[in-house]
Amino acid sequence: MKILLVYPQTPETFWSFSSAVRFISKRAADIPLGLVTIAAMLPKNWEKRLIDMNVSRLKDKDLLWADYVFLSGMNVQRASFLRIVNRCNQLGVKVVAGGPLATTEYRDILGVDHFVLNEAEATLQAFIDDLQNGCPQPVYQSAEFPSLEKSPAPQWNLLKMNRYAGMGIQYSRGCPFDCEFCSITMLNGHHPRTKTPEQFLAELQSLYEVGWRGGVFIVDDNFIGNKTKLKKQLLPALIKWSKERGYPFKFTTEVSINLADDDELVGLMVAAGFHHAFVGIETPDEQGLAECGKKQNQGRDLVSMIKRLQRQGLIVSGGFIVGFDSDTTSIFERQIHFIQKSGIVTAMVGMLNAPVGTKLFKRLHNENRLLGGFNGNNMDGSINFIPRMHYPQLVKGYKHILESIYAPQPYYERVKTFLREYRRDAKPRYLKMADIRAFFKSIWKIGMLENGKRYYWKLLLFSLLQCPRNFAIAVEMAIYGFHFRRIVRSI
Repeated sequence: MKILLVYPQTPETFWSFSSAVRFISKRAADIPLGLVTIAAMLPKNWEKRLIDMNVSRLKDKDLLWADYVFLSGMNVQRASFLRIVNRCNQLGVKVVAGGPLATTEYRDILGVDHFVLNEAEATLQAFIDDLQNGCPQPVYQSAEFPSLEKSPAPQWNLLKMNRYAGMGIQYSRGCPFDCEFCSITMLNGHHPRTKTPEQFLAELQSLYEVGWRGGVFIVDDNFIGNKTKLKKQLLPALIKWSKERGYPFKFTTEVSINLADDDELVGLMVAAGFHHAFVGIETPDEQGLAECGKKQNQGRDLVSMIKRLQRQGLIVSGGFIVGFDSDTTSIFERQIHFIQKSGIVTAMVGMLNAPVGTKLFKRLHNENRLLGGFNGNNMDGSINFIPRMHYPQLVKGYKHILESIYAPQPYYERVKTFLREYRRDAKPRYLKMADIRAFFKSIWKIGMLENGKRYYWKLLLFSLLQCPRNFAIAVEMAIYGFHFRRIVRSI
């Protein structure tokens, strides 16, 4: 059997970092981790190839080579996903589809021969068995949340690794919280399921052995969903593994704000090599937090908690939302003030949307307020329901936030705010040639050509004088800002 695994193209978005990765001569920020994991679950005697359209072109000859095309994707990749299905239909190539987009919206997708939905550990083998017996069914589904101990190490050899800025790996699935707008618990459940420490370290070792060094995104829904296992099992073993190999990976992950309650856990994460953490802040408004069920954020001094994480050595990025029913026009200035004061440099602000199947989607459906499907782009200014706030006011306020926080002067001031707080006991890293090239590209593209270039030079001078050990981080954040301003201008 010849299997072509295809990952659709991701449009230029906040999280694509498409403008930033070009500074280090890469084509994409992240890998299609789901597909390379699926590949490892297929029979070993099947021939497998992978085309990630974010780093390679998909040609008709690639499709015609395959007996089946295995296609995965997220909502934001919908347009590319549907084009691939159409190309396969025209060429007479059978399509097997799975992943988040297919799982939530398969009834609205035409042209797919077989849907393998939910988690592949629960549904893929049944499809393989039926295929080998000559009787594959149109849809495979399961309500089971399977053990991750069944999940194999990804098949790294399918990737063109030199085209990616970072690798990905998974430790757990599921989140103990239940935010109204979030599809995580619907897809992966409330109870965090984890791999064993031995299993996780074996995956890291396999990535290490193929030669990867640098950034690794642990893609968990909430990495700290099971704190006890982390503190007693995984992190002590990961600290030992990382130390023995000279800390080959810089880890990034997603956590909830209650991480700041646990100094021991933060210390273990930093000691293991974690550098970045994304936190869903959403809103500084208590009514908004209560409305969306974000109980883990309620009744807290969120700015102080973020600064506490920064002082302990974590770079915190954050997600923010406007458009809650309880929002008034004051929310826009409050969001700007919060973001600037917190020093969250990578602040993704989006308008509220209701992904299919979420509690929010169901509530808005019952209130007859839904307008259409969710396109998955957190920052394109779209909204798929009728908001309580007057829509032109909401759009105007949203635009004001983005223009305020990503204009050169406030952006670079926010970087300085972060650098004043950030503490990390670490030796200066050895520069790679890619780092040097990125620095000189930033001098030309940002320091010479971009409007507001004087603030770039002020940041570099500030960093050299006030925190020289973090000069590389200052340059990296200047490059991120270049990307973010391009995204804001495109909205």
